[in-house]
Amino acid sequence: MSELKKRYGKEVVPKLIETFQYKNVMQVPKLKKIVLNMGLGEAIQNIKVLETATAELKAIAGQQPVVTKAKKSIAAFKLREGMPIGCMVTLRHGRMYDFLQKLVNVALPRVRDFRGISNKAFDGRGNYALGIKEHIIFPEIDYDKIDQIKGLNISIVTSARTDEEGRELLRLLGMPFRN
Repeated sequence: MSELKKRYGKEVVPKLIETFQYKNVMQVPKLKKIVLNMGLGEAIQNIKVLETATAELKAIAGQQPVVTKAKKSIAAFKLREGMPIGCMVTLRHGRMYDFLQKLVNVALPRVRDFRGISNKAFDGRGNYALGIKEHIIFPEIDYDKIDQIKGLNISIVTSARTDEEGRELLRLLGMPFRN
């Protein structure tokens, strides 16, 4: 069991029960999944970009990503329906907690001029979306071997009903929010 999962059970759950006055432990919000997504518009001209991005996302997540395909054709972008244009991976259970711990303790502090993440990126139902401009902040990526810096979207899905509950859950799990 990961350290973050143990901390969730021992420290986070009692604090959330105390803060929000839950009557039952099952009401306490928890993490459901973390989705990592890389959208690669350059993959239309150069399919090699997609192969390297898939390999890099596999190294970051520790799980094989799925190649995503275009849903609609867009003539201005020379894009046809069904063309591969990105990759994504969904993390659950142990890998999810391991990734969140790595994100909070290793990757985010490596961001240049880091002052914390925005606390306004919640969707209204307690889920959080985080955009990363450079995927090289993760320790698994060898800086010398990459040909292009890519962006990465991270969606953290929780069982919280409101943004306030989700924000408090993530704050107690160690997310460095700006004040």
